[in-house]
Amino acid sequence: MAEASRHPLIERLLRECSVPEVGSEGIDAFLAPAGDVVLFFTEDPMRFREVTDLAVILPEIRKAASRPFRLGVLPPALANAKAATYGVRRWPALVFLRDGGWLGNIEGLRDWSEYVALAGALLAGEIRPLPPKVIPVAT
Repeated sequence: MAEASRHPLIERLLRECSVPEVGSEGIDAFLAPAGDVVLFFTEDPMRFREVTDLAVILPEIRKAASRPFRLGVLPPALANAKAATYGVRRWPALVFLRDGGWLGNIEGLRDWSEYVALAGALLAGEIRPLPPKVIPVAT
């Protein structure tokens, strides 16, 4: 996402919380190190207002998590390109990975207690097979 077009709350997450934006050229390198990773799938905040809400509470989710994890922000184009790979069907989305393997997703805006419980369960869980890819059908 070009810096001029980023929403200020996404920009704040990147700068103040030192969260990297992961581009298509760098996603493999970002995912290569061992450990837990959460990818924040963003979209245009004018279309999906919840994206900015999640950008604000995401650092708190990381603080409250049962295990440490690296966090990366996927700009809308890459998020849309990778959505089918990880079974993302609703924005905003958090995709949880360990050592490159998929743990699961949290999609849409949730209550705080749900984020804490779901993130804890995913981070404590085992790597699972990727969900089946969804192919959109035009009518």
